[in-house]
Amino acid sequence: MFKEKYKILLAEDDLNLGVLLVDYLETEGFDVKLCKDGALALKAFQGNRFDLCLLDVMMPHLDGFSLAKEFRKTDENVPVIFITAKSLKEDKLKGYGLGADDYITKPFDEEELLWKIKAVIRRMPGNKSENKTDMISIGKYVFDYTNQSLIFGGKIKRITGKESEILNYLSAHRNILIKREDLLKELWGENDYFFGRSLDVFITKIRKYLNEDPDLSIENVFGVGFIFNVPARQVFPEVN
Repeated sequence: MFKEKYKILLAEDDLNLGVLLVDYLETEGFDVKLCKDGALALKAFQGNRFDLCLLDVMMPHLDGFSLAKEFRKTDENVPVIFITAKSLKEDKLKGYGLGADDYITKPFDEEELLWKIKAVIRRMPGNKSENKTDMISIGKYVFDYTNQSLIFGGKIKRITGKESEILNYLSAHRNILIKREDLLKELWGENDYFFGRSLDVFITKIRKYLNEDPDLSIENVFGVGFIFNVPARQVFPEVN
């Protein structure tokens, strides 16, 4: 999945769960540091650099919310996913108010957590994703992922970050069936109805962006997903 290992700080006082998550995430290619309470997690964070933090909300010595506040004092951009047994709206709002990137409620499936981690990583500037490339030929277009733009006939069309992520994923899986649930989990971390509605809006916009090349199409496969049809022979257009 990644060219280099991402280093994760996992603060979880349930050691059985913590060990299981460490084993699972390390199998998936991550380097994980497990701390059994908030105080130990803070000490580990102050002495090391982590790419992402998984913080249990309810921990001895220092709870997850307080821990996140401390982290923000030294690194305001480090991604944080809260893990909690609570599903109260107030707790989620508090977490997001502290700058949380996501939130997962116990009990949860390990794969669900993995999708959330991957979604957060893909939003990180300069991430190490293998699928991310700078310039991609798509039919008669040139797609510039880094600068979020499509180039056609020397003209540049700026697109949003999420549109870039979706088009990048479609391009990396061109001419094959893309399952809707896989695309949603890859980009949003979960297969959610509201994210699904958002995806449909983005797909409609991307179709319009690509309508100058009649050989390109994003085909709906009812009940399954999409196929991004791109001609096999690709030629870069002239860019002035």
